[in-house]
Amino acid sequence: MGKRVLVILGHPSNDSFCAGLAKAYIESASAAGHEVRHLRLGELEFDPILHEGYKRVQVLEPDLVEAQAAIEWAEHLCVVCPVWWGSVPALLKGFLDRVFLPGFAFSYRAGAIFPDQLLKGRSADIIVTMDTPPWYFKWGYRMPAIHQLRKTTLEFCGIRPVRVRAFGALRDASEAQRQQWLSSARGLAERI
Repeated sequence: MGKRVLVILGHPSNDSFCAGLAKAYIESASAAGHEVRHLRLGELEFDPILHEGYKRVQVLEPDLVEAQAAIEWAEHLCVVCPVWWGSVPALLKGFLDRVFLPGFAFSYRAGAIFPDQLLKGRSADIIVTMDTPPWYFKWGYRMPAIHQLRKTTLEFCGIRPVRVRAFGALRDASEAQRQQWLSSARGLAERI
């Protein structure tokens, strides 16, 4: 039986290679019998800045209310984004800051060291592109963007398992290599 899958494109452009990877993943997941929804962050209207931190409630824009509903609906998430400056794009970081809020994604309890994880029961895939060779990103830089997404965001909120695929170096990749990466994204979606 198929799962409810939400694909989040964290690249601001819809004609990026990340958008192509998201499209390949969506097509493959749909063909495998999953019900798929897609969020293109570059098309959403929202302020990416959490102006007061958690001191004051910042009213969610309609697009973010719908995004939270889509995350609650989903049994499996797929985040597709580039690695820029060792991290995720500012648009994706702002989305995470505004959407993965206390009371929605996690909840603090008095006396507890760690919060309650409110998004348990979901799994995820992370697909990232980079201009750094993935082996160097892992051993030289220690994968800050991947740790941020997998450990300190998704798993922090209870989402697991989280599978990761890193593709690079993108800027020097041949068309054959890009096609292989698209095929890998399709294969990942087939194995949800």
